[in-house]
Amino acid sequence: MVRAVTTPDTSDVPDAFEAPDVLAPATLGPVRLRNRVIKSATFEGATPHALVTDDLIAYHRRPAAGGVGMTTVAYLAVSPEGRTERRQIHWRPEAVPGLRELTDAVHAEGAAVSAQIGHAGPVADARSNRATALSCSPMLNPISFRRTRAASAADIERITADHARAARLAIESGFDAVEIHLGHNYFASAFLSPRLNKRDDEYGGPLANRAKVALGLARAVRDEVGDRIAVTAKLNMEDGYPGGLRIEDSLQVAQWLQEDGTLDALELTAGSSLMNPMYLFTGDVPLREFAAQFPPLPRLGIRLFGKKFLRAYPYQDTYLMERALRFRAELTLPLILLGGVTTRATMDRAMAAGFQYVAMARALLREPDLVNRIAADASTPSLCIHCNRCMPTIYTGTKCTEVG
Repeated sequence: MVRAVTTPDTSDVPDAFEAPDVLAPATLGPVRLRNRVIKSATFEGATPHALVTDDLIAYHRRPAAGGVGMTTVAYLAVSPEGRTERRQIHWRPEAVPGLRELTDAVHAEGAAVSAQIGHAGPVADARSNRATALSCSPMLNPISFRRTRAASAADIERITADHARAARLAIESGFDAVEIHLGHNYFASAFLSPRLNKRDDEYGGPLANRAKVALGLARAVRDEVGDRIAVTAKLNMEDGYPGGLRIEDSLQVAQWLQEDGTLDALELTAGSSLMNPMYLFTGDVPLREFAAQFPPLPRLGIRLFGKKFLRAYPYQDTYLMERALRFRAELTLPLILLGGVTTRATMDRAMAAGFQYVAMARALLREPDLVNRIAADASTPSLCIHCNRCMPTIYTGTKCTEVG
């Protein structure tokens, strides 16, 4: 296994330390951020023609103006068949001018901007993309009801190269960072899952084999960008279903990523878009609103059987922290805490626990200016009630207006 010449800056991770001020300037690899708050990637539903729109620019300009240190543009697919659905942007020269306009708009508000790059793998909608979805092994996508094809060694090589090309185009588009999607049973994450990965070649079986795709993607991206931009990744701590990736194995993958020196920070997540999506989000499950976005037959299926797929998990503040602390205890790699970080108190709790950055999603959909409001008054509460109605409303172009 090739090791990097440099290792991530771990100056923020002493054994006994004074917790950094979450709203003070900080560095992420080569990037200077005005604070440690990152707008996490959330599907925007604002690209009807798979290109940047004024709505997408406004979507990211709002939290940038609202005070975040960096915002993340979601689900920029590295390959056409790697889109979750056909309207999603995929990396190609035609997309660069619009993405440059977006990054310029975010920079004008004083924030940095990251591009989430990835391949949806078995999560891709083959029906919408008009291309067979690729995965570690053949399986049924429960949303599109189409079977995937097992990726060949040539497919893996191409998709790895596509990640490097996407990172290069991200630099041309003015992004400050890229986030490699290694979670939620997308392409790389599916390979990590013992339940989904049934291969008997060099990419299946032992964890070291199943991790080759994830480690290879990170290495290809780092080799392409050097230190010109920051490189982060989103990694599942656990998949949230029997036979899926466990914390112990995920921690080993994180240690390998750290040893390889390919990342400037790691964002810890959980859950599977294929098997158990609510494991990440927690909170209410708006089944009726989800069902309304589908044609009559799937709509009926969601109403009848949706509770088995969209399982309910109670919300609590910093709900991923307990699991993430296991990673913090074993790693020196800078970590981004996601999940239920909505107030100054929860931000400070993350800093005191040794995390270098915090990521916010739903709270910023409800209040894009929340960070500025917290900076003005540390007791500011979040108005997000974790009803999760923001998830289905994305598909209709409406915005969150729920107040408890």
